[in-house]
Amino acid sequence: MKTIELLTQEAIALLKKLIETPSFSSEEDQTALLIESWFIQNQIPFKREKNNVWAFNKFFDKSKPTLLLNSHHDTVRPNQAYTNDPFKAIVQDGKLFGLGSNDAGGCLVSLLATFVYFYENDNLSHNLVVVASAEEESSGKNGLNSVLQHLPTLDCAIVGEPTLMQLAVAEKGLLVLDVKIKGTASHAAHQNDDNCIYNTMQIIDWFKTFKYDKISEQLGPVKMTVTQINAGKQHNVVPSECDLVVDIRVNDCYSNTEILEVVKNNINAEVTPRSMQLNASSIPVNHGLVQAGIALGRTTYGSPTLSDQSVLSCQSLKLGPGETLRSHSADEFIFLNEIEEGIDLYIKILTDFFKL
Repeated sequence: MKTIELLTQEAIALLKKLIETPSFSSEEDQTALLIESWFIQNQIPFKREKNNVWAFNKFFDKSKPTLLLNSHHDTVRPNQAYTNDPFKAIVQDGKLFGLGSNDAGGCLVSLLATFVYFYENDNLSHNLVVVASAEEESSGKNGLNSVLQHLPTLDCAIVGEPTLMQLAVAEKGLLVLDVKIKGTASHAAHQNDDNCIYNTMQIIDWFKTFKYDKISEQLGPVKMTVTQINAGKQHNVVPSECDLVVDIRVNDCYSNTEILEVVKNNINAEVTPRSMQLNASSIPVNHGLVQAGIALGRTTYGSPTLSDQSVLSCQSLKLGPGETLRSHSADEFIFLNEIEEGIDLYIKILTDFFKL
């Protein structure tokens, strides 16, 4: 078995290669090849579909429950504020700079190293499956959700996202709505009591002021935000319709279906959800994975950001090295000692979990 120190060195080397290989969502074919090479070098059989790559532990036993280890290898596009080359892995002052280093390359390579550490163990209480998934940043159809059909029933999961290795025991879901408010078209010089833009003002006010009754202990209230508005093409024409886009962050007290029903019952407009699949997720604090983390001094919290947890139906814990505030930022970086700590803590948490 490789030592943790060697696995950590190899994980950091892989991360540097991933940084220097562009992998925008749906364009991750080259980083998928790097991940394949990682498995080949470690003599681990793997499977690939499109740009998702996954593998099972050596002594997989159908009679045992299955634990998923997952993180993604796609990235957003670099923003214009970068001063470094986003595709160059630069090590400076203990930091590894580069696009995707923090979100979520550090998590991915740490989970891959952890999987290798346990791969040949023939006495695990759970099967292990690791998935390096694509299209997480775009919530695409060819990401983790497309792999689930090839996996056994999952009993629980660790999803690698930057949490400073604290335990995100709940995550808000996402519901994006296209809202169309209709009115009567007319010349601007004529009286019109059915101006769709004025009608829209009332609906915007409802989204701004409405409060859902159930407040989550971990995630707080549901948050609705109007993020786009579009209407009209000429100064002297009252348009017949006005379009809104509404971003709704859903706590674990509601399903997306329930939220949609409330909206439809309260506004006079056509409401079309872009997706109903990105639900909130959570894991009980008394779950073995969480308790193992707490025993190691980790704290629990609720995360407002979306991850691949949203497509899982099993209980899942979001946990990983790096800090969420660095995600999608200019000159993105992760501390090298965060990766070292991440691998060490992943292994310790799973070791304790397997003993339960």
